[in-house]
Amino acid sequence: MDLNEYAQFDAIGLAELVRNRDVTPLELVDAALARIDALNPRLNAVVVRLDGKARRAADHPPKGTFSGVPFLVKDMDGVLGGEPNTSSSRSLVDWRPTEDSELFARYKRAGLIIVGKTNCPEFGIMGVTEPELRGPTHNPWDLDRTPGGSSGGSAAAVAARIVPVAHAGDGGGSIRIPASCCGLFGMKPTRGRMPLGPYITEGWDGFVVPNVVSRSVRDTAAMLDATQGSDLGAPYAAPLAPKSFLASSRRPPGPLRIGFSAKAMLGSKTHSDCDAALRDAVILLRELGHELVEIDMPGDPEDLARTYLTVVAACVAADVLRTEELTGKAPKSEMFELPTWFLRQAGDELSARELEQARQRSQRLGREVARVYAENGLDVHLSPTMAFPPSRIGELQPSLVEKMELRALRLAAPGKVLRLALRELASKSLERVPNTQVFNMTGQPAMNVPLWWNEEGLPIGVQFAGRFGDEVTLLRLATQLEQARPWADKMPDLARC
Repeated sequence: MDLNEYAQFDAIGLAELVRNRDVTPLELVDAALARIDALNPRLNAVVVRLDGKARRAADHPPKGTFSGVPFLVKDMDGVLGGEPNTSSSRSLVDWRPTEDSELFARYKRAGLIIVGKTNCPEFGIMGVTEPELRGPTHNPWDLDRTPGGSSGGSAAAVAARIVPVAHAGDGGGSIRIPASCCGLFGMKPTRGRMPLGPYITEGWDGFVVPNVVSRSVRDTAAMLDATQGSDLGAPYAAPLAPKSFLASSRRPPGPLRIGFSAKAMLGSKTHSDCDAALRDAVILLRELGHELVEIDMPGDPEDLARTYLTVVAACVAADVLRTEELTGKAPKSEMFELPTWFLRQAGDELSARELEQARQRSQRLGREVARVYAENGLDVHLSPTMAFPPSRIGELQPSLVEKMELRALRLAAPGKVLRLALRELASKSLERVPNTQVFNMTGQPAMNVPLWWNEEGLPIGVQFAGRFGDEVTLLRLATQLEQARPWADKMPDLARC
C-alpha cells in the first residue's frame, strides 16, 4: 500500500479495507513500519519496536472492529506481557511484566496489531515528553516544539500518520494536552469507564483514565465500544454505557446550553492564541444553534493546584517504592529524574491526614462543579485546553539553578523545606496547562477538539467537559463540530512521505 494512501485513512477506514480484502493486515503493518522508518528518526515518538510480533499477528488477527489495523501503545498506563515497560524510568529498564493488562488484551481482541510502544515522561509526571532515558519527542507541526505529555509519543505518531489511532492515558490532561499540541481529537472518559488492572489499582487516587488519541471522532467512539468497562475488582464503576458509543455519536446533539470561560483554572493567565481559539469556538457553536453563557469553574487556583500536587506527590512516592517490588532493586536517587525524586521525598513527608484532606478537597470540587452544571442548566463546559501554545523543547525543564536546588533537596531536606518546595512547584508547574486537571479531580469526561491553528501553524485546541458519565453528549457535539469544520485533512508537512 502506498504510504501517502495509507495516511489518508482513519482506523475504521483501514479496517473496512481489510474486510473488503482491498488490503491485507500485513500490508498495513508494513506501511506503518515503513512510516516509522521514515519519520521516527526526526520525531522520537516510537521507543520500542515490535516488528516481528506485529508481522506474525498480521497473519491471523482476531475478527474485531479494528481487525488488521496497526496500533501503538504508550510505555505506561498499561503493559504488554513479555515486553519492556519502563514508564521512561531508569529504575524499570529491566522489568518485563508477565501478562497483558486488561486494556491491552482488549485492544488485541478488537483486532488491533500492536507495532510498538511510544515515548512518555518519567511516570507521566510532566505535560511535555522529554525523558532523560530516551530523549524528547518532537511535534510533527514544528520539530522545535513539544507534542505535549504525558502521551506525547502517541500523539506525535498519530499526527504524523504513523498509525491512525494510539493508546494514551490521562491523569491530569495527558490525553487532552498532547491532542491539543498535535491537532488531534482526544477524550478522557468518565472515571471508572476504562479498565486499569491488574497492575494499576486506581491510578493517582482515581485521577487516571486511559483511552486513545485519534484523528476522527468515530475512531474514538468505536474504541470506547471495544474497550470500555471496569475490569474485575476495580474500585470504581462508571454509569451505564450506551449500547454503542459509535451509534450514539452519529445522532445530532440538539441545541445545548454550553458554559464557557477563558479563565485559567489552576493558573493565572491565558495566552492570546488560546483565548482566540476559545472565542472562535464560541462563534461556531452559536452558529450551530447552541446557547453559550460565560461561566467560570469554581475553586481557587492556588488551592486546587496544591490539592492536585499533594495527591500526585503521594502517589509518585508509592510508585517509586513499588519499583523495588517489580525489579528487586531498592530505589536510589540516581535511578530517577530530579523532579520525580523530589516528588517522592515530598510524598514521603506528607502525612496520612494531609493526603486525606486533599482527597476530600477533590471530592468537594466534584460536588461544586456538579452544582454549577445543575444550577445553570449546563450540558457542557468549554475552555481552552491549554493556557499557552506548545512550548519549545527544553523550555519547561528545570533551570540550572533549579536543578542545583533539587539536588540539594536530595540530601535529607527537612519536612518544612519540602512542603514549601511543593507549594512553590504547585504555583509554577501548572501555569502552562492549568485547565485539564479539574476534570481528573471531578472524574467528568472531557475532550480536546482541534478547531483552530495559530499564525505559526500550531494547533490550539479547545476543551469540552461533560456531565459525569455523559460521554455521549460530548461525542455527538464533537461529531457535529467535525462535520462543520473538518480537521482530518490538516496534516503537518513532515507527514507527507
